[in-house]
Amino acid sequence: MKAAELFVRTLENEGVEYVFGIPGEENLDVMDALLDSSIQFITTRHEQGAAFMADVYGRLTGRAGVCMATLGPGATNLITGVADANMDHAPLVAIAGQASTNRLHKESHQVLNLEAMFLPITKYSTRIVSPEVIPEIVRKAFKVAQTEKTGACFIEFPENIAEMEIDDVPLRVKHATPPEPAAEHIERAAELISNAENPIILAGNGVIRAHAAKALTDFAEKLGIPVANTFMAKGVIPFGHPMSLGSVGLQSNDYVNTGFANADVIICIGYDMVEYHPYLWHPSRDRTLIHIDSTHAEVDGYYSVVLGVVGNITHSLNRIAALTTPHEGKAMRTLRDSLITEMNQHRRDTEFPVKPQKIIWDLRTAMHLEDIVICDVGAHKMWMSRMFRCEYPNTCIISNGFASMGIAVPGAIAAKLAHPERKVVAVTGDAGFLMNSQEIETAMRLNIAIVILIWNDASYGLIEWKQQNQFGRTSNVKFGNPDFVQYAQSFGATGVRVNKTEDLITVLKEALDSNTVTVIDCPVDYRENLKLTESLGQLTQQTER
Repeated sequence: MKAAELFVRTLENEGVEYVFGIPGEENLDVMDALLDSSIQFITTRHEQGAAFMADVYGRLTGRAGVCMATLGPGATNLITGVADANMDHAPLVAIAGQASTNRLHKESHQVLNLEAMFLPITKYSTRIVSPEVIPEIVRKAFKVAQTEKTGACFIEFPENIAEMEIDDVPLRVKHATPPEPAAEHIERAAELISNAENPIILAGNGVIRAHAAKALTDFAEKLGIPVANTFMAKGVIPFGHPMSLGSVGLQSNDYVNTGFANADVIICIGYDMVEYHPYLWHPSRDRTLIHIDSTHAEVDGYYSVVLGVVGNITHSLNRIAALTTPHEGKAMRTLRDSLITEMNQHRRDTEFPVKPQKIIWDLRTAMHLEDIVICDVGAHKMWMSRMFRCEYPNTCIISNGFASMGIAVPGAIAAKLAHPERKVVAVTGDAGFLMNSQEIETAMRLNIAIVILIWNDASYGLIEWKQQNQFGRTSNVKFGNPDFVQYAQSFGATGVRVNKTEDLITVLKEALDSNTVTVIDCPVDYRENLKLTESLGQLTQQTER
């Protein structure tokens, strides 16, 4: 068989269902081999869209999403989505065609050293230099991508190698499992937590990746310890649970309002530093930090861990809980109660344009609890991260490590492919929407029904928010928009404009019940942004694009 055919067989061997990408000259043999494969190639309209689809597919399934491009500009267009997956710890394998190896040593048409280019933004980047190494390279790429901390890997595949003959088979797939936590560390953690006066838990996305959400909830409930979650860990403990404090990371006062300021022991579980930097919740650098995760702690001056319990997170939590004395009446619910008050305060608001709080209330009301929101980056992300209630993990996907605009529309397509039984909504600003709105055609071509809810303010709203807050004036953030209703209709999709606040809930419900793509143009009143800043304090630097 050709090396390209063996390559496709190795992808099948890894359980790949979809490859997202764009055909090109240097991946012709792989594209032809895919025609005889069980793998479905999803032709996208931009390689960045393909990478974001693979990114979100990986987040939701725990299996590496796969994206593919040709050499040169095709490969460079993958970079933002690949970097997003790697920094947000989503398993992804990116593949790019390359020129023949006999011209890689010199200046040549469209040739870049892709292996070197992807090296800083992946866990593993390599070039296939002979057909014989294909089974090892593909197995390693998937193993590394799917092993904690999960992330992105890259394979460069020169076209002359893809054409060569080879007689080989894929390697056996064996998934890596986290080690068992050390018994002495379990005992020491139980001792520290039992003796704590005011313990608090900071839960991160690693808990979701480890499928340890139930173990975390049971741990918090049994020991009476409240849980604050990062934006990327929304739903890791149900918002309605008595031990849930809500999501933290929006503004500086989270440190005080959530209870970190009064905590003597902070238990960080599945916490990734890119989600919410420790200088924001541990400025004093004097608390007892316990790190419970599948990998060792990152080194940081504000994250000086007294004890690391490294291994299977579920086993760690269950074993610590069995040895720990429960705490009584320690739930700090200031932040959660204030969120509930604010949510309820705007549920019947009728002012127009629509307030962010009202949009979120109606969206949460219209959606089932297990439906999925893919949130783009911008001012709307701040509101969604803080106020959109989640009862289940992975029901609100937020890019907050790399925090890249443009993820919502392609991400929603991937979410629907991963979970066709659920409704999926892309929540996006008007700026982020137009960065990858061309993927509406991809959804329409594949008959993928999603809802795209645009918060329309004709501005880079988050930057405007920060400019007003810091300088009292704005700089070059305003722009014009097309008619989003006509724009949607030009793809054959449904377009709806919200003209009064009272119509929003009906529009949302009808869109969710539709069997096609529905784009909702919803004018938003971002005057609420500065009011929020005044009441809560300065925005953190974790909110940038």
